[in-house]
Amino acid sequence: MIRMKTSKSSWRRTDWISCLAASVMTALISFQAVPPGVAAAPAAVGTAEVKIDNFSFSPTALTVKAGTQITWTNGDDIPHTVVSDGQTFKSKVLGTGEKFTFTAGKPGTYTYSCSIHPNMTGKVIVQ
Repeated sequence: MIRMKTSKSSWRRTDWISCLAASVMTALISFQAVPPGVAAAPAAVGTAEVKIDNFSFSPTALTVKAGTQITWTNGDDIPHTVVSDGQTFKSKVLGTGEKFTFTAGKPGTYTYSCSIHPNMTGKVIVQ
């Protein structure tokens, strides 16, 4: 770095101005206000996944907190469904790669199965 001869006070003033400018820019970028009438985004809710593969649900038992969004994905080459015993949730027939999502709102234990293949069972425990 090449320095030009200047007085000590001008270097300090330049450094101080640069530091102040950087601080102001950082503050403006970091603390942008939300415009009036625009709501802030809600906090992210938990998510969980269940894979359907080889005629089974994996995991077979899942424990989540209320408000968790659970997604089942069919990885089999044949169709399946996800239907709770009390029909609290019920998917359409899911082809390969299709997904079904349910948000667990109420605490309790929900057993479910594939209505096409009743031997396929699973359980969701909502706390």
